[in-house]
Amino acid sequence: MADLEIKDLTVQVEDKVILKGATLAINKGEIHALMGPNGSGKSTLANVLMGNPFYQVVKGEVLYKGEDLLGMSPDERARKGLFIAFQYPVAIPGVTMSSFLRTALSARRGYEKELIPVSEFQKLLKQKMELLKIEPSIVTRYVNEGFSGGEKKRAEILQMALLEPEIAIMDETDSGLDIDSVKVVADGVNRMYEDSKNQMGILVITHYSRILHYIKPSNVHVMFDGRFVVSGGPQLAEELEQTGYEGIKAQFEVIAGEVAEAGAVRRAGKVFWVVH
Repeated sequence: MADLEIKDLTVQVEDKVILKGATLAINKGEIHALMGPNGSGKSTLANVLMGNPFYQVVKGEVLYKGEDLLGMSPDERARKGLFIAFQYPVAIPGVTMSSFLRTALSARRGYEKELIPVSEFQKLLKQKMELLKIEPSIVTRYVNEGFSGGEKKRAEILQMALLEPEIAIMDETDSGLDIDSVKVVADGVNRMYEDSKNQMGILVITHYSRILHYIKPSNVHVMFDGRFVVSGGPQLAEELEQTGYEGIKAQFEVIAGEVAEAGAVRRAGKVFWVVH
């Protein structure tokens, strides 16, 4: 059994079905990339995994270490070691990054009536900022208020480093970043992965392959119209960079026409899932 198992997940928003039987398995220590064109359902999957009530699960299940993830509250999921870096981190005026991070870390570690001691928190915060090469001044500012796109993403990575999740979901973390900022964010993720002794599981959700030049996935999956349609190794991301999504879509449609019943077809090192 995988640490995170998504089985036949169907999700809708109001009357529109977005995910249509998505299935995926991720283990700690693995780095997966989820790619696909805009509107394919990638961010919907991330939101469902973290418990956004706006999304209605119609069918399927998600198991996290054998437990029903969908039955957990968002804070319970976080305490158990699941983390999401949002595509559009929100600002929280009046709350400093330091205060926010201390509160989040205390909840993650199970402090119920008090916060983690200041001295312990400051020591750990300094250690993580040095590891990620983050300017100390960022923690004195209000959460994401007036932050540039790169600063917002680095703040998310700092939060991830402090909470030390078992599985981290990065929802288009490279969105809106210039190439230098992408390198900085990717370097931070790689440092955290190494700091976990390669035991943290990571799902990188991205529209473009550029961040995958720096964060090297072992598995790449492509989503179309709410379904995982093809999975492969790192070379799949390189192929998408050359051909775009239309090439994969064309291959999938050809194979779908050749297969009489639902199943998986292996071709050129990739697995195509044919769904009827």
